[in-house]
Amino acid sequence: MSERPRAGRRSIVLLAVGLVLLAVNLRPGVVAVAPLLDTIRADTGMSTAMAGLLTTLPLLCFGLLAPLAPRLGRRFGVNTVLLLTMLLLAAGTALRLLHPTATLLIGTVVAGAAIAIANVLLPGVIKQEFAARVGLMSGVYSMSLFGGAALAAGVTLPVQNAMHLEWRPALAMWGLLALLAMLVWLPQVRRPAPPRATAAASWRDGAGARPVRGLWTHPVAWFVAFYFAAQALVFYSSAAWLPSILTGAGMSSGAAGWMLSFSSLTAVVGALFTPMLAARRLHPGALVLLSALLTMIAFAGLLVAPAAGTYLWMALMGVGQGAGLSLSVLLIVLRAPDSRHAAQLSSMAQCAGYVLSAIGPFALGALHEVTGGWALPLALLIGLGVPTIACGIGSARNRYASREVAVSR
Repeated sequence: MSERPRAGRRSIVLLAVGLVLLAVNLRPGVVAVAPLLDTIRADTGMSTAMAGLLTTLPLLCFGLLAPLAPRLGRRFGVNTVLLLTMLLLAAGTALRLLHPTATLLIGTVVAGAAIAIANVLLPGVIKQEFAARVGLMSGVYSMSLFGGAALAAGVTLPVQNAMHLEWRPALAMWGLLALLAMLVWLPQVRRPAPPRATAAASWRDGAGARPVRGLWTHPVAWFVAFYFAAQALVFYSSAAWLPSILTGAGMSSGAAGWMLSFSSLTAVVGALFTPMLAARRLHPGALVLLSALLTMIAFAGLLVAPAAGTYLWMALMGVGQGAGLSLSVLLIVLRAPDSRHAAQLSSMAQCAGYVLSAIGPFALGALHEVTGGWALPLALLIGLGVPTIACGIGSARNRYASREVAVSR
């Protein structure tokens, strides 16, 4: 066995591990707030609607800053920008240690900005570096997102209690995970470009890859964007208030936090295996329908019997939402003919998607405050399954979202 293939395999493994660690960091900064939300409100005096801003602000950052990500990637190189996002994420979480309530919101915005850029660029990395394993790596990426969410939901409160921490250090500790990702990703920044710069190498290293034209007027691109928006709206709205819904049904805060974590753990199953099923010729439209129906059944169960079958509802919700997120990432990659289109389509989908989905946590909190219960918010989440199915089936059409390349594989 030659040294070159062995070195090449080591490089690919290190790249994959780095991608996983980057992805794991993209949810704890948002999800870790949910188990602590009641404590934060009690300590700061925030209203329910105002507390919803702690989960809404990152989503606004995800959407509004998404168009900036491909430009930064072209200007400075994708790998360098991804390294800097982890530094920015660590800084944003550290700001939560400071006592003024304003710094909590500022730190949330800084962390949200870092996640926004990484969110957009990583699907392009998958398209470029793992072209022969798109289904597998899309599943691994989505699995890592939910793994990070499960870790934050399940570990934040127990660590806080075990170490007798206030809620600020309990939130800020997630910056350490970002620093670890920085160290593992550093070799990618130092990786030399090939002697002859291909279009792919130019995209990776920021050397003149041109922007995609006409994407914002392409119907397939809008289907992809709205499907991404619909599943993100449901996921973040439910993640923000699920512990509060369960404590309102008589569950302890620790048990409610565990249920959120359990839901994220089961989401790993849906996130990992759904792209593999799509790669085995199971039509993505059928998977879209199945994932949305599982999620709708879970919310209906929480509406009718929140305490009786909680584990079942959480399992259905997790698998459904995991499959939905994984499909939204996979469809971005499949509807793009190359890494340049993948980054731009990811930017468009996340810009439109997250701006739209940012209203969810705030709206559900306000609706709960007006009605005094969770019945209407849960009914709204069930109803959102209908546009999710419609947009997902539209995204599943076998066409590229491109004016340059008309026919997909």
